[in-house]
Amino acid sequence: MKQILLVEDHAIVRLATRFLVLDLLDPVTVHEAASLGETMSKLAANSIDLILLDINIPDGEGFNMIPKIREINPKVLILIFSSLEEEVYALHYIKAGANGFLSKNASQAEIKKAVLSMFEAGNYISMAVQQQLLRNTLDNKSYGENPLEGLSQRELEVMDMLIEGYWTKEIAIRLGLTESSVSTYKARIFEKLKVSTLIDMFKKVQFFKSQNPGTGSVH
Repeated sequence: MKQILLVEDHAIVRLATRFLVLDLLDPVTVHEAASLGETMSKLAANSIDLILLDINIPDGEGFNMIPKIREINPKVLILIFSSLEEEVYALHYIKAGANGFLSKNASQAEIKKAVLSMFEAGNYISMAVQQQLLRNTLDNKSYGENPLEGLSQRELEVMDMLIEGYWTKEIAIRLGLTESSVSTYKARIFEKLKVSTLIDMFKKVQFFKSQNPGTGSVH
């Protein structure tokens, strides 16, 4: 019997996703977790085959959650299920070790397709991300028209927290970095995005969103 772990801190989203999974797979056991701590406990106690992992959960650690999960269950399939912008974050999370990325804005049909693809092929990449990969390949660059794709995983995390209004000291504490390291990441972000202020950075992100209507909010 397949065992799936839904990691999501919103009960309504968990309930809706649970019904979709139960309708799609039979037999299947669906476990639930609302935080990283609960996720670790469920993984240790059960032979989970697939995790539908939301990123913005209590005590979540962004990209760092993936290697922590792999330490407990190296073979588990990880499908990121997030409201983060797919065309900004998907490739970064896949490079970090996830097997797929699915937007919460996806239709029920696409959610079912993604879950089946995870079990049948071991991965899932949406058409939008496939086109992004093709564009990057044709451009022969590490990132194409979207400057946010040129940011590292850590730079994306710092950028997100800056946009949310966190100060350098707060970011350092939450990410386990020194304040000087955060300042360095901030400088690199500004350089790569060709901006000089936080306001300019925010406008740059908003501009990219306006050029890619398939993306969601910054968080």
